[in-house]
Amino acid sequence: MPKAALRRAHPVAVRLAVGCVTLVLTAGCVTSSAGEKAAPPPKPLAPCAWWYGIGQPPTARELELAAKRYDVVVLNADQGAAMRKLRELNPRIKVLVYKDLSSTRNYAGAVTGGEDAEFLPSGIGYVAAQRTHPEWFATDTRGRRIEWQGYPKHWQMTVWDPAYQKAWVDAVVAEVTREGWDGILADNDFNSLSHYSAALLAGTTTAAETDRKLRDGLDAFLSLIGEAVQKAGKLFVPNVSETHLVPGRWTAHSRFGGAMEENFGFREDGGTGGLLTFRGNEFQELRAQAALGESLLLLVTRTRSAQQARAGYASAALLAGPRTCWTPATTDDYRDPEWSALQDSGLGEAVDAAGRQPNGVWTRTFTNGWVAVNPTAATQTVTPPEGLVVVGPRTAVTSPTKASSTAPPSSPAPPAPISLAAADAVVMVEPGEG
Repeated sequence: MPKAALRRAHPVAVRLAVGCVTLVLTAGCVTSSAGEKAAPPPKPLAPCAWWYGIGQPPTARELELAAKRYDVVVLNADQGAAMRKLRELNPRIKVLVYKDLSSTRNYAGAVTGGEDAEFLPSGIGYVAAQRTHPEWFATDTRGRRIEWQGYPKHWQMTVWDPAYQKAWVDAVVAEVTREGWDGILADNDFNSLSHYSAALLAGTTTAAETDRKLRDGLDAFLSLIGEAVQKAGKLFVPNVSETHLVPGRWTAHSRFGGAMEENFGFREDGGTGGLLTFRGNEFQELRAQAALGESLLLLVTRTRSAQQARAGYASAALLAGPRTCWTPATTDDYRDPEWSALQDSGLGEAVDAAGRQPNGVWTRTFTNGWVAVNPTAATQTVTPPEGLVVVGPRTAVTSPTKASSTAPPSSPAPPAPISLAAADAVVMVEPGEG
């Protein structure tokens, strides 16, 4: 879309009385009653890139690339030196430390020589809990500790226990402050124990009761952590799961610095349906958070094909605000830094909010381009603006009457409608962008 398409809003002034200071907010800046100008609000740019770097220690070369590519990086707690190197290379980068909310671990590295490691992937060490607070290990209805299936030596903890919560908060906030991390990426703010175990928690008789006990505990836990982390001047970003099932959960759990969605752009029905992210309340809550621009949206799309990458990136672009970041994930263990050519597409700044067409397709215009996402389970038609070229292979975009999969990657987009397959997307930019 030509740069001239950027819409200019008329300045709107609003007076806010804050204590004894009156601020005047305009569309372009924040001005105090004394006439001092603050920085303009951040712009809703195309999604920034981030790195969930928890797979293995980063190399020097990876850190150099990360400093150039990413706005946010998450590292394991034993990678303090890497965090400080990233800061040296890029003072603006945000580096969060990985901590698990719901488990303690006794695999090699978390426990060394019979003692907890100095820097833990969890908040509470396995050895410390075993020696002083064995009651913090969650048990099933037969009194057995619960080891996560598929994750050996990960043990479910009593996230609903106020004593466990306080000990976790005290330990993690002290470490984050001492070591100089920008904040915490808190894993396993989950909705159901069934993803890790079929066990029922002691004191419950059904899976629904078990899950409710976990969710209620995590709700209280998140509030305690968030308040403490905010007081320390740090960010708190939980990896919150399945928020489409519980209206308001994303909003509540992202209020202390943001949240992570690890299954963004996930396709329903075993890969044959529409995009799960757009179901129910979740997409609307993500849109509201992104528009405010006050907290991080860290989005991960599992990408085993070009179609999945397009759907993930373009869906993130629909949400793009000042702090919306996206990454593909080509492996399940986050072993290497991830990057997609889509992140170099050069969309620019969003000039409107995402809009939904009657057939279910969502579109959004940027200063240098346009995206369309078909989250439905059927092929749909949409008309792109003229004068744009497709980013990447044309296989996702076909004419309603004639296939165009053989067209060169940067051929001009036709002014006629195009077809988008189910759960697919297209990213288009001005010639020369990207």
